[in-house]
Amino acid sequence: MYQPPHFREDSQAAQHALIRAHPLGLLVTAGPGGLIANPIPFLLDAVGEHGTLRAHLARANPQGRELAAVEECLVVFQGPQGYVTPSWYASKREHGRVVPTWNYATVHAWGRPRVIEAADWLHRQIADLTALREAPRAAPWAVSDAPEPFVAAQVRALVGVEIPISRIEGKWKMSQNRSEADRHGVMAGFQAEGEPVLAGLIAERSPA
Repeated sequence: MYQPPHFREDSQAAQHALIRAHPLGLLVTAGPGGLIANPIPFLLDAVGEHGTLRAHLARANPQGRELAAVEECLVVFQGPQGYVTPSWYASKREHGRVVPTWNYATVHAWGRPRVIEAADWLHRQIADLTALREAPRAAPWAVSDAPEPFVAAQVRALVGVEIPISRIEGKWKMSQNRSEADRHGVMAGFQAEGEPVLAGLIAERSPA
């Protein structure tokens, strides 16, 4: 990933927080079938130097076979993002030498995937993922709410994947390369467009 120094984010805590907040990762493989990419929801375990990703996909998905054949895969997690109009910049009114851009936060994680077919692992995977996503609800649904024969049939139609992260990169492009006046203009613009999270990230990432 192209990483100018002012956008680079090396904090593993920040990287992991983005993954957990935006768990739908783009799983990318380049195996015998060529380049394949699928959006897959992931869990992140604090196991290993950089953490371990866990997921499951349909047994019918050809990427499962690709995962068994590759030495490495890539998972891309996309956080908050938004278009930045030059109209928000104070410098537009000063000299006009400005162009549109995009602000975003993203994490890329690489690792050697391990395909898992064990029913107990898969059952734990779907139960853990469901419990995590249902937890904020007033009446959380649990896998155990469904009939066990039905769940067992669903599990048979899945394969699991575990990816110990060997390399991880983060990039928070949040107007750090703009002047203070331009950053304030971008923050005000995002606030006006109902994007307070992006406005907050720009404030948080502003150079001291």
